[in-house]
Amino acid sequence: MTRQDRANDPGRDSGDGSGNTAAGGAGSSRGSSPGSSSGGTSGSWYSVRSTWRSPAGGRELGLALLILAIAGVVGFHDPVFLTGVVWHDILVRCAPAIIVSCGVMIVVVLGDIDISVGSIMALLAALLGRTLSSHELQWSVWAGVPLVLLSGAMIGCVTGMLVTLGRVPSIIASLGMMTLLRGFATLAMGGKNIDGLPEAVVHASKTGWFGIPLGPWAALLVVLATYILLTRTALGVRIYATGSHPESAGNAGLPVYGLRIFAFCYAGFLTAVATVVDVPRLPKIESGIGSELELFVITSVVLSGVSISGGRGRLSGVVLAVVLLTLVRPVLTFLSVGEAGEKWTKAIHGLFILLAVVSDRFSATMDRRKKSR
Repeated sequence: MTRQDRANDPGRDSGDGSGNTAAGGAGSSRGSSPGSSSGGTSGSWYSVRSTWRSPAGGRELGLALLILAIAGVVGFHDPVFLTGVVWHDILVRCAPAIIVSCGVMIVVVLGDIDISVGSIMALLAALLGRTLSSHELQWSVWAGVPLVLLSGAMIGCVTGMLVTLGRVPSIIASLGMMTLLRGFATLAMGGKNIDGLPEAVVHASKTGWFGIPLGPWAALLVVLATYILLTRTALGVRIYATGSHPESAGNAGLPVYGLRIFAFCYAGFLTAVATVVDVPRLPKIESGIGSELELFVITSVVLSGVSISGGRGRLSGVVLAVVLLTLVRPVLTFLSVGEAGEKWTKAIHGLFILLAVVSDRFSATMDRRKKSR
């Protein structure tokens, strides 16, 4: 039985037969909830909540300083890099990855992983094109866009149910969904590209408001909404609680299955949001849309300091990590690396994720040693 499976068995306790939990002191009453005022539960949950929300700014500060250092060095080499036009383009490139990363971060905080987001975007892009294009079904925007958003949420929900109710490891479930959905996307495209989207949709995606395309505006709203969810609601407390101590959370009466399904559903929904706001700005919809998005997003989440074992991570770090990884390709272009830039970009991304994983393992080991003293 896996760690998450044990967390969802309310009959399991710490071994003393009283229903009290040994890991994390989640509470003495199975029905107690985070923030309740009964007995020792409120003190324990308050202590853990303070830990989750305490400023863990080391990683974020490092990412911010690295971004500034790169901008300074490359800007010194070529001042054009520091112009508004270049950073406008970088901002637009960041937007879809930031949106999707907000959802995937919650999945990882809960101790799972979702590598199907790129294929979800590909299928939803095909659905968007098929429904709205003037060469296809020609649906109204008010019908096609909600369908895409609902489809993204439902796909995420299916993955979440495979992981929880089906007890399939999240890496296997999302890998299967990734392959399946990529195949469906190819079939939906019918071997051709799709254009002819409504002019209003294309205009909003490209120009948005005040000269800033729709993607960055949507990313800003998603980041704010996700930040509020994680830091200002009981749901956010329960998400961190479950990721940090799944067995204790299950014994305390938290809906562990429901939280995990919600996380996958939210990631699918945000992938749909990214599809709607970003894909229409492209000249045409192709079957290869979303390829390697999952690798980019997972790299960003891990690089940000989100623990791959769950229970720890900050949204600000995720945003900074996305910006840093997005900078790699433009920086190589300004440094005149040439055609090898794409290969170097993948190598640097791989190096980042290896360093992030090693750092995460080292931090976890040091924390365990401190606690054992």
